[in-house]
Amino acid sequence: MLASAPMGPVGVLCIQRTLNKGRWYGLVTGLGAALSDIIYALITGVGMSFVIEFIEQPRTMYFLQLVGSVLLFGFGWFTFRTKPQLRPASKNKGTLAHNFVTGFLVTLSNPLIIFLFLALFARFTFVVPDHLGQQILGYISIFLGAMLWWYGLTYIIDKLRSTFELERIGLINKTIGMVVMVVSVLGLLSTLLGLTLY
Repeated sequence: MLASAPMGPVGVLCIQRTLNKGRWYGLVTGLGAALSDIIYALITGVGMSFVIEFIEQPRTMYFLQLVGSVLLFGFGWFTFRTKPQLRPASKNKGTLAHNFVTGFLVTLSNPLIIFLFLALFARFTFVVPDHLGQQILGYISIFLGAMLWWYGLTYIIDKLRSTFELERIGLINKTIGMVVMVVSVLGLLSTLLGLTLY
């Protein structure tokens, strides 16, 4: 959910389509974004698996988790400070397939998400050697977490359609940014104190 929740271009697009076209259009936009997220997550995971022996060393893991926490904090701060740009709404609904593809392409056009996945994977020790089942479960969880976010977001926007103002997207970003920064600080402290959740 951390990868999907910040209100970047695809988040704003999803909200606008939910408001202007209906919930299904927003949801398939989110589905396209989730598919793109899982592709970048797989690229990140495969890349990390090539250096698994290096990653397995306790000292390396310690520094990776420190760096991952700092990067997550930076991502949270950036999200907190971001003011989403609103685009003029299209009057043409298009097909559900078209909305899915554009959601996918908008997210795919931002390869910087790989850095977010690197930070998340390093912070939460995602790539575990000789545990293919756990890694597959992890990738499924990334996809399901993303879809849970898009499902919940479109549901709420659809229910608040008459009172929702797009300008309030900034408040969503501030809330998400704060959550990410708190998680990153807790992760940093747990690493420094030698505590672990796994």
